Amino acid sequence: MNRRQWIVLLVAGLVGGGLGIGLSSFKYRTASATDSAVEEFFSQELRSPKGEVHSTKDWRGKILIVNYWASWCPPCVEEMPELVRSQTKYADKNVLFVGIGVDSPSKIREFLVKTPVNYPIVLGGLEGATWAKNMGNPSSGLPFTVMIDTKGAIIKTKLGKISEDELSSWIDSVIIPSK
Repeated sequence: MNRRQWIVLLVAGLVGGGLGIGLSSFKYRTASATDSAVEEFFSQELRSPKGEVHSTKDWRGKILIVNYWASWCPPCVEEMPELVRSQTKYADKNVLFVGIGVDSPSKIREFLVKTPVNYPIVLGGLEGATWAKNMGNPSSGLPFTVMIDTKGAIIKTKLGKISEDELSSWIDSVIIPSK
């Protein structure tokens, strides 16, 4: 290969890499939540897969980690054990994880038999994708995680699989240490 071919190859590689990075950041971007998204969330009565009613207003004043997921979504399933461990770690710190299943009730029930969780799972169905969009997820991709502080403000969002370390970083940045 002569020098000119190497330069063309190098430039093509740099352009391709730049496009890849740009498309990746576009795919995983989040938007600002609508002003009414959290108020709308706290005005809901949501059903668990077993039919139990959860009044979201009872969750006000807690640090909420709201995770939109589906049983058919591999990254959603992969992060579930980390969410369970994090709920256990922060249960006594006024932190509550809530899973909103963007899936059919039967699929969610079937999933929970195999993978029990220690936090509320509620049915979002197709409407759950709209809720996620209003909370800052313009692509309606899954998983999507939202952190709501004790005053009811969205302070963090993440589109894509979240890790236990990320969750700890989010939560530790807002909890008041016990004396």
